[in-house]
Amino acid sequence: MEEPKEEPWDSSSSWSRSVSETVNGSHELTIKGYSLSKGMGAGRYITSDTFSVGGYDWAVYFYPDGKNPEDNSVYVSVFIALASEGTDVRALFKLTLLDQTSKGNHKVHSHFDRPLESGPYTLKYRGSMWGYKRFFKRSVLENSEYLKDDCLVMHCTVGVVKTRFERSKHGVVVPASDMGKDFKDLFESQVGCDIVFKVKSECFKAHKLILAARSPVFRAQFYGLVGDPCLEEVVVEDIEPFIFKAMLLFIYSDKIPEIYEVMGSIPMCSYTVMVQHLLAAADLYNLDRLKMLCESRLCEEMNTETVATTLSLAEQHHCPQLKAICLKFIANSKNLGAVMQSEAFLHLKDSCPTMLMELLEMFASVDHSSSLLLSRKRSVSSIYGQDLTDGGAAESVNPNSRRIRRRT
Repeated sequence: MEEPKEEPWDSSSSWSRSVSETVNGSHELTIKGYSLSKGMGAGRYITSDTFSVGGYDWAVYFYPDGKNPEDNSVYVSVFIALASEGTDVRALFKLTLLDQTSKGNHKVHSHFDRPLESGPYTLKYRGSMWGYKRFFKRSVLENSEYLKDDCLVMHCTVGVVKTRFERSKHGVVVPASDMGKDFKDLFESQVGCDIVFKVKSECFKAHKLILAARSPVFRAQFYGLVGDPCLEEVVVEDIEPFIFKAMLLFIYSDKIPEIYEVMGSIPMCSYTVMVQHLLAAADLYNLDRLKMLCESRLCEEMNTETVATTLSLAEQHHCPQLKAICLKFIANSKNLGAVMQSEAFLHLKDSCPTMLMELLEMFASVDHSSSLLLSRKRSVSSIYGQDLTDGGAAESVNPNSRRIRRRT
């Protein structure tokens, strides 16, 4: 008997699908001076800076004496809190307490890559928490390889569930644009170049039309009312050659280059320093997109050694969003002491004393926000857990305090 033939695909047919997936992000919390944090009392915490994942702000809360008084400080507690406004935010979580030896025996509790009977956890509103009130027995923790030089390190990963809708699209599939690559190849080949920039001891050839199309400053210099379209050479001062090259590479490719592209295999400075200088160049030549990209990268690379310099640049080059993020970073009690000891902060204090008042205002604001988050009733915390060292199962607590056991 002849088997039925498969029907050919009909171009008039259509399809649709709903795709649910997680938008993931991570944060590392380091607790230095763990022994000094003990004795602060049950319910008192050390908090991380807020971090954004999936359009929401989150924070990690570590309770050295436990979250609940009835545990008599036998356990430490760890929670992840929704720190921004949100309703019924569904998410997966992963907590990793790092083994600070080379053995790699990290303590990991993860909801990723395993089935959950009731699906992802739901956090009802700002202040809702997921975590473990009995995360680790203190006596065990303090004699473990997770504590080294009186320091603990924890990684937190949040996966916010997002759902998108897809549908069929008929026609030819068009690949992504490769215009940036083509223009970068043109710049590197030097074909058709009609202008030379002398930057200290180095020279760079470029195309006036391309520069004018990307930068209002170059447009005015070459084709403005007082510009000179016949100009063949420009001397550039106050910019390092590798920064000017990085700026030209962005103009042609629309991407911030890697540091090895502008400084070779042995860079003379860090990537963060390059981006800091590139921000100043972007402001000088009115390259707004490059300026915003630099702001974004400096936020990602921010630490106690670089934040004061970045804050100074944000103030000097009119970057209000970057400035606010720097102030918030410094105002965090974990960072303030280290930042104030840096040479960049001492220079900032001398060159811009008004910044200290803004820092004090931000410090007061951050402290007030943390107090508000803690003031939420314990009954609204959405997830609790038992001691993982005893193999306990995680528990979910709904707003009505009804507990539902989950398999792990």
